Order: sequence, then structure tokens, then C-alpha cells
Amino acid sequence: MGERVQALRTLVKTVDWINEWAGRGTAWLMLFMVLISFAVVIFRYVFALGWVWMQESFVWLHGAVFMLGAGYTLLHNGHVRVDIFYREASDRLKAWVDIFGVVFLLTPMLLVVLYYSEGFVMRSWARLEGSAEAGGLPGLYLLKTIIPIFCILMLLQGASLLARSILILKGDKQYLQQSNLSEAP
Repeated sequence: MGERVQALRTLVKTVDWINEWAGRGTAWLMLFMVLISFAVVIFRYVFALGWVWMQESFVWLHGAVFMLGAGYTLLHNGHVRVDIFYREASDRLKAWVDIFGVVFLLTPMLLVVLYYSEGFVMRSWARLEGSAEAGGLPGLYLLKTIIPIFCILMLLQGASLLARSILILKGDKQYLQQSNLSEAP
């Protein structure tokens, strides 16, 4: 029994570290996105200049930020949740709700997206697809590659949430304390 608990703790720690790293790295993309957006506005309205590649770059960065940061957001409980009873629920009930959500909602949805994105991404790589716009960015295939990466990061974080919930149900004091700390105002 102790080995299983240790394996669950290791899974949680490893996956949380991966998504923490991915989220912090993604945060730097936001800086570039804001700077490029600012430059587009300045060039367009002050100098009457514009480039399609520059406009596309902040739109592509915006998509990358949302997809690469989704696992980090789940790690820090930042996704929108219909909070009818969850906030006031006991740790055990929250763990059961999280298990249900991961097993029956999150995982199936991500597996469907992962399955259907494979051909989409592979065709894009085979053509080394670029922007459909004249003067647009090359490398659209790189942006499309973020779709399966998003799925993998979210599946990993879902596995971490599932393992954490099991540890809470087993009465693991470390995760019960973390659960209580996350509720502090």
C-alpha cells in the first residue's frame, strides 16, 4: 500500500512540476504578445504602416498562450467551474467531484481532440503549411502542433488531479492540508 501512495505522490509532484514549468515559460509569451500588439497599433495609427505577419504573430501567440497555459491553469485551479456546491463541499466530496470530472469529462474530451488532431497536424507538417494570407507567417504547422501538446499537458494534469484526489480520499495529510490552504481567501 505504501508503494502505491508513494507512486501517486511522485506522479503528482512530477506532473505538477512539468505544468508549472510550462506555465511559467508560457507567461513569457504574453510579454511578446503585448509588445507585438503595441507595435502593431503604433505602426498602424502613428505611421500608417502594417504587416500581415506582425498581426498574425500576436494572434498566433494568443492561441499558443491559451493552449500551453491550460495545464498550468488547471494545476492552480484557475479554470471556470460551475460552483453550485463545490466551494462549500468537504474535501472528500471535492475529491469525488474531481475524479468524476477527470474520468468522465476531461479525459474523454481530450482523447477525442488528440485523436482528431493527429491527421490535421500531420497533413500540416507534410505540406510545411504556412499562413493562407499573402505576407503571412510561415510555420502554421508549428502552431497546429500545439494542439496535441495542449492535450498531453492537460491529460497529465488531469492524471495529477486524479492522483491527488485519490490521496485525499485515502486521508493523506499532505494533500488534505494543501486542499485546505487553497481555499483560503
